Amino acid sequence: MKFQADKDIIQLYYEKAGERMKISTKGRYALRLMLGIALRSEGEPVSLRDVAKQEGISDKYLEQIVTPLNRAGLVRSVRGAGGGYLLTRPAQEYTVGEILRVLEGDLTPVPCADTPQSCPRAEVCVTQEVWARVAAAVAGVVDNITLADLVQRYQEKQKV
Repeated sequence: MKFQADKDIIQLYYEKAGERMKISTKGRYALRLMLGIALRSEGEPVSLRDVAKQEGISDKYLEQIVTPLNRAGLVRSVRGAGGGYLLTRPAQEYTVGEILRVLEGDLTPVPCADTPQSCPRAEVCVTQEVWARVAAAVAGVVDNITLADLVQRYQEKQKV
């Protein structure tokens, strides 16, 4: 079977597996939290309560999510009155992939996709090539969408 594009591989993988790539609620909410901070900060700290209210997410849940983002250096906290969280870099310097990996870890579908030597069948296994292409296609998407792209898309949707 010849594939025309990596998109075909992803579709085949998920159709045959009867599943979809699993991004946890924490991963999805982390992306929404980072977007919320990027949209509201303008140099001032953004409170989790404000993001929680706007996004319809429990502020207690966001507290669990912001901790690993803070540890990874994606946000920094500002204490005291008017405190909250700030991005540590401009929005265009964050990718969706970077944010997701903080909460999700590796985004590859199977371990051998990025470390073929981990499989004793690597030299004869042709499916490893499929998994490697699926991993590359996913990375090609999430690593090429920036937080600034999401901000722009959000603003475009608000105008409609």
